[in-house]
Amino acid sequence: MSQYMIETNNLTKKYGEQAGVFEASLHVRPGRIYGLLGRNGAGKTTIMRMLLGLTEPTAGQIQIFGKPLHGNERRILPHVGSLIESPGFYPNLTGTENLRIFAKLRRIKNPEAIPEALALVNLPYKDKKLFSQYSLGMKQRLAIALTVMHDPDLLILDEPINGLDPIGIAEVRRFIRELCDKRGKTIMISSHILSEIALLADDIGIIDHGRLLEEESLHELEQKNRRYIYLEVSEPERAAKLLAEKFALSGADCETDGGKGLCIYKMQVQIQDILPVLIQNDFSVSCAKICEDTLEDYFKKVTGGEGIA
Repeated sequence: MSQYMIETNNLTKKYGEQAGVFEASLHVRPGRIYGLLGRNGAGKTTIMRMLLGLTEPTAGQIQIFGKPLHGNERRILPHVGSLIESPGFYPNLTGTENLRIFAKLRRIKNPEAIPEALALVNLPYKDKKLFSQYSLGMKQRLAIALTVMHDPDLLILDEPINGLDPIGIAEVRRFIRELCDKRGKTIMISSHILSEIALLADDIGIIDHGRLLEEESLHELEQKNRRYIYLEVSEPERAAKLLAEKFALSGADCETDGGKGLCIYKMQVQIQDILPVLIQNDFSVSCAKICEDTLEDYFKKVTGGEGIA
């Protein structure tokens, strides 16, 4: 039995000669929120569509609830709620009337399913306002109500906060967090907004140009926001060796950046102790400062680009 709610192995989707997703191996743990983070066009939606059986993988395997998705779709997918694109709600019906139609199609027998789903997303039950009169935020909340109406164990949400104003984003973030913390749902959410994923997710997968570059808990990623001493020094390689010997630094404690930069990650060492050693050994130091990487800096480094909004 797998320890993961979702597990993929070398999941690949090609369009002709072009790979939309290339050998992605994801691991979504139960009872947690997994944030799939990447720029628009990075492959997030393609992965989610493959997880839902909407797009056939070119190669690789998918397991959901510890079972292969292929051949078990009818047993697995009824326990999954998804929001990939805006549902086809009827504009001339109310939110409640729209959900009643979907409840009949899904054969949902629980009479409290609709009022409970609407209450969860803070929408009124039996309201007379038509869907065509809804704000964008209300439409998005109704879509999430539809996603959770059948009480699924797993939710797959593609950009659920896209286009919302700050108040709408905060509301959606709140009830997604409540679904996980209070109702024990496992949630996979995609976004290109780094700040929102950082506020919401327990685990993060970074995808860029169809490749899953990194997969870690948010805590582990935050640990990489290291404080360090940055020096611009003549002969940085030789300077690194000298400082390593003088201050008992390991290779991970003292790294060059390929140019004139030298980074000291062992913060027990002080700048005022380093500079005399370098000067006494005839090194020229043009810059010495304490720096701290942010999550944004880390994502830029991993993706090799301009970062994510």
